Amino acid sequence: MDGGAQWEESIILDCCDTPLQPETTARETPASVRRGGGPGGYARCRASIRSQGHSRSRWVQISWLEDLCARLSSVTCSVFCSQSAGSAAMESVLSKPRFHLDLWLSFTVQNWILDVGRPVVTLVFPADWFPLNRPGAAEYLHLLYNITTPLILLKMLERSPRTLPRHVVHLGIIAVIMGTSLHLAADSIIRRLLLIGYELHLSVRENPVMKNLEPSSLIDSFELLFYFDDTLGHLMWYVPLFLVLFLFFSGGFSHRKHQEKMPAAAWMLLIPSAAYYWYLITEGQTFILFIFTFFAMTATVMHQRRRGMVPDGNGLFVLYGFSAALCLVAVWVACLWNDSVLRKKYPGLIYVPQPRAVFTLHLGQKTPA
Repeated sequence: MDGGAQWEESIILDCCDTPLQPETTARETPASVRRGGGPGGYARCRASIRSQGHSRSRWVQISWLEDLCARLSSVTCSVFCSQSAGSAAMESVLSKPRFHLDLWLSFTVQNWILDVGRPVVTLVFPADWFPLNRPGAAEYLHLLYNITTPLILLKMLERSPRTLPRHVVHLGIIAVIMGTSLHLAADSIIRRLLLIGYELHLSVRENPVMKNLEPSSLIDSFELLFYFDDTLGHLMWYVPLFLVLFLFFSGGFSHRKHQEKMPAAAWMLLIPSAAYYWYLITEGQTFILFIFTFFAMTATVMHQRRRGMVPDGNGLFVLYGFSAALCLVAVWVACLWNDSVLRKKYPGLIYVPQPRAVFTLHLGQKTPA
């Protein structure tokens, strides 16, 4: 090895603090120089070079190595700074809450058209337009609702910071599909019972249509039908629904310094959303499930406030909607508190009459669920 190679090896060893074998110096020099780069690498190289006291004949080579170390140091510092700036920008974007207008708009529109709209469609279209042994307009809307509801619930879980294990999500979606399917089958039969004089504000055994039914044991079959409709089907339908809403709400919190208000579009959707929650509570007979979910939301808000967290736009939208729905239910119950016929239909401490029963009792019309 000549004097120039020995000199370059000495300079590289001083910069990198890494021993090199003489026979591999020429091959590994670029990698060694790269390992010696970074913040402070240029200062170490310069101090090492000048401490050696090299002759003026080698000054061109010394200047070349100084320039190389300076370039490596500047590139490394720029990379570190860009990574830090990118991380800070990404953190600020992720921490900024966002109101999911498309999700809430889809949820509200499909509920009003495909769920609340079924009794309206039945009143608008005459019964003779559709054969009784075939699905009607209300059944087709119910079929569409059975398809769109699980998809929207899955989309809510995708956007929620908090979620459930995958197998629990699958079981919940299956329960929703089974519950809505049970309700579809039972509701179709009840709609045809209404056409022959069935009165929804009376119990099954007190209905005039059932009193003349032979054999009388068939009444048990119709009671089972209403159990599938009003109890089992609604539980399988609404328990996963309220659970998803609560998970979505519990994940909708941000730090107090990032506190935001509901946008104007959210305030416009608040009234129809609260009205639909009222419909779920009264028509679906889910007051107990609703009130427990509302209490859980209130407890979550109190717990998060102690940690310096407040609801974001999505959390406020759900919380205000539930609060307004509770007020609507209170007004609804107060108006029908002294109705003796409905009191007999809905005995017990929790008295929440169904709108369809009130409609058939006081307006004298026959309409399905």
